[in-house]
Amino acid sequence: MIHYITGGERSGKSSLAQSLAEQISDQPYYLATSRVLDEDFAKRVTRNIEDRAESNSDWITIEADIHLADVLERYFVKQTFDSKQPIAIVIDCVTLWLTNYVMDYDYDIDKCLELTKQEIDQLCNFAHQYHATLFIISNEIGMSLHASTSEGRKFVSLQGWVNQYLAQIADKATLVVSGLPVTLK
Repeated sequence: MIHYITGGERSGKSSLAQSLAEQISDQPYYLATSRVLDEDFAKRVTRNIEDRAESNSDWITIEADIHLADVLERYFVKQTFDSKQPIAIVIDCVTLWLTNYVMDYDYDIDKCLELTKQEIDQLCNFAHQYHATLFIISNEIGMSLHASTSEGRKFVSLQGWVNQYLAQIADKATLVVSGLPVTLK
């Protein structure tokens, strides 16, 4: 199952996804998509890891900056796990994942969109194959000021198109506003 969770920065998306994952599994997975590019972001990553460590669940963190489905597939093929134990994976987040693509493909938005849609389809196949619930977190960045640079406008377009695609294929979709979940689908 795919549960798409979107909202603004610091809206409570990750907290919601983590809470839902913990309700499904005692050992949820966290797929981190970020590349740590500066000290400030490194502190943010450390804080997120500490937050998960304080929960009652035994979180397993997997890191992948692109090729998310391939990384998950390789990880789960190697693992011996109880097939009766539900699999819950929080993928956090689409915005950072897309940032990695635009950096690697020099803002070729058409290529990035094509590749990310293929990956999303692979994630759906993975979820079906492993009977997993994927909580895919994204940002709604098109609701704020108009981007002032060409690169910014391209990124906002890419993010919007990917969000629309995720919302279409998702089994559930939730918008988080000020910490409150609003069911979209």
